[in-house]
Amino acid sequence: MKEEILAKRYGEAFLRFTQNSLGPEKTATELKELEVLLHQNPNFYQFLDNLAVEYTQKCQVVDKVLLELSQETRNFIKFLIEKGRIKIIFEVCAYLRVNYSGGGALDTLLKTSYPLDVELVRRIKETLEAKLKKRLNLHIELDPDLIGGVRVLAGNMLFDGSVQKSLDDLRKKLMAIKVS
Repeated sequence: MKEEILAKRYGEAFLRFTQNSLGPEKTATELKELEVLLHQNPNFYQFLDNLAVEYTQKCQVVDKVLLELSQETRNFIKFLIEKGRIKIIFEVCAYLRVNYSGGGALDTLLKTSYPLDVELVRRIKETLEAKLKKRLNLHIELDPDLIGGVRVLAGNMLFDGSVQKSLDDLRKKLMAIKVS
């Protein structure tokens, strides 16, 4: 949950920074490309996250390898590295993709720990559209950190149906009970 809050803050700040140069659509598109690149090249992400590698060396590699991205996006990556926040890059990318790359429909991110049946995804989407009274573009992401269940990010709303959330709620209830 902390990562999602940080992702929103960093994502919104980056959007304000690129407002005049790139705009929200281009910014979201570039970060989507970055997200795909990092997923396809996990060694590159590990390099960026490696504490043994100097910051200046990481910056040089970012400038050489990510030439297709704008200077603003490369500077944002360097900023995250400098602040020790590169671990939230995937959350920032997902937040911006969900909130700023849609064309009229609300982009929604469904995180699950395992692949879902097509019929179940359709029912989840219909239920959310009825609840939010909006058409949704549903993106599905496998998140191995979830124990089970699903977590849905729609705009600035989070619907948490994960097992972890249920366990946290149960723990809070048990802690509130006084034993005599």
